[in-house]
Amino acid sequence: MTTTDPVAEGSVRWLTTEEQSAWRGLQRMQAHLAGVLNRDLSARSGLSLPDYTVLVVLSEQPEGRMRAFELGRELGWEKSRLSHHVARMAERGLLSREKCPSDQRGLFVSLTPLGRTELERAAPGHVEAVRENFVDLLTPHQLRSLSEIADRVVESLGEQCRNETEGSLP
Repeated sequence: MTTTDPVAEGSVRWLTTEEQSAWRGLQRMQAHLAGVLNRDLSARSGLSLPDYTVLVVLSEQPEGRMRAFELGRELGWEKSRLSHHVARMAERGLLSREKCPSDQRGLFVSLTPLGRTELERAAPGHVEAVRENFVDLLTPHQLRSLSEIADRVVESLGEQCRNETEGSLP
């Protein structure tokens, strides 16, 4: 894939004050919110926010399982991060790993009964923390706008990731 380097070309489009404020605000919000939610979830249930996220994604699948590469793609995680995290969760009995019968290199990640129980136990408190620290602070209009913004950015990033994976140009 051939790309141009804006720095080498001298055509960097620096962020305006408003753009920089939005970008940094998003970064601060995400970092602080993730920290608060992770600490709350851990104190209430012993699960980390990444644990909870993995369990939620698997629980939304018809059989409670996914191919590892699909789970990684859904989470936006690199292969090594997913592999290490899934291994730790499997050691705790929250997940199981099974070889894919049609692809010996492939792996299924499955929610165990213990994983489902822990998710169901943690969910009410986590939802309350999400409401308290995020949802209830925003108006319905702000929530809709944020949802639209997130969808637009994720859609664009998804296209870029697919293009990189498939080796095609954007």
